[in-house]
Amino acid sequence: MGGPAAAAVVHERVAPFASERPRLDAFLVDSDLGLTRAQAQRLIDDGDVTVDGAVPAKAGVRLKPGAKVAVTIRPATPIALVPEAMALVVLHEDAHLIVIDKPAGLVVHPAPGHATGTLVHGLLAHVDDFGGIGGELRPGIVHRLDRDTTGVMVVAKDEATLTALAAAWQDKRAVEREYVAVCGPAPPVKLGDVGTIRTLYGRHPVDRKRFSSKVATGKPAVTHWRVVERLPLATALVRLRLETGRTHQIRVHMSDSGWPLVGDQVYGRRYDGALAAAAVTLGRQALHAARLAFVHPVTGARLEFETPPPPDFAALLATLRAAG
Repeated sequence: MGGPAAAAVVHERVAPFASERPRLDAFLVDSDLGLTRAQAQRLIDDGDVTVDGAVPAKAGVRLKPGAKVAVTIRPATPIALVPEAMALVVLHEDAHLIVIDKPAGLVVHPAPGHATGTLVHGLLAHVDDFGGIGGELRPGIVHRLDRDTTGVMVVAKDEATLTALAAAWQDKRAVEREYVAVCGPAPPVKLGDVGTIRTLYGRHPVDRKRFSSKVATGKPAVTHWRVVERLPLATALVRLRLETGRTHQIRVHMSDSGWPLVGDQVYGRRYDGALAAAAVTLGRQALHAARLAFVHPVTGARLEFETPPPPDFAALLATLRAAG
């Protein structure tokens, strides 16, 4: 990520000679500069856009026919974090995004108590072609996996890709997200081997660090589940598909339904005997983001990635199967 600093570039455009006077921010987005609305707004707010030589008062100013618009594009600045080399499992990488298989124990983004050693630090060391997000050379986190959840996740390299992927994540038909988990106890046989959990979702009414599906008001949350294998010790291997992606959604939905994930130290339960020992050995919630499919926002190609659960998850399954 080194090399000589790039210089700012000034682009000049002329408003169309038409009866309809376009908004400045819309004009910039519709130009050939490749700007998102957020980028255009920021450039205007930062004084990097002039109209006929004057800084506009607001982004929504209407352009007169033939108005000369000058846009100064400044190079993205390095983020104030020290890159840290780490062994990332890269499933796909191109000029616009990178897909990885995240290991357990890796925090995605710096936060209180995790100032170093995060995925962002590792990506800063691995990627040398960030296009700039929010004016900084940094990864664009599209979605997060909990620290102790493993599996497939995608990260954007530039703001346009981040914006497009974020929009796709809001469209439940555009992205396919499937997880595998071990829950104990298992969903009861009388409910069948498939089901859908639809609830409101929000902060827990008592413990504000947790989330709950048992709230009077909140955002909708939908999780589809299917039992893949019924296991000894009243446990089951379950495959889940997210229709929405709330924080801790699978862990909360399964726990609130009475089927918590084995090893979940926040939403789980205490076990006895062999199951307790298996949960302690795993040391985390038994949850793996197994499959992710979406359309590449630039090339239009459909991308699909699937990874098997890591060794500790596989060892848990082997232990449970042997207990029968």
